[in-house]
Amino acid sequence: MCTNQFLEGEQMRLKDGFLLRNVAGEYVVVPTGNSMVDFKAMISLNETGAFLWEQLLADKSEQQLLDALLSEYDVDEKTASEDIKEFVELLKEKNLLV
Repeated sequence: MCTNQFLEGEQMRLKDGFLLRNVAGEYVVVPTGNSMVDFKAMISLNETGAFLWEQLLADKSEQQLLDALLSEYDVDEKTASEDIKEFVELLKEKNLLV
């Protein structure tokens, strides 16, 4: 029912080996197991990023992420779409999606 640039299509999810933790009110993603060897960093997320991270623990399309974000937060569709695109691109750059 949404009229944006996302297509119900390509499914993506997070790679195994990463955990989201809330440390003193801050959301951080840390590598575990073999991921610690390949990924020597920590990612800090805001509340929206943490929400999207949790969504991506299962296969989701960008449209499904948008629908979830619009249901959870009081945000307009254009802003939500842009934020999701940026977040997904960051995850792709860091090679965190399968």
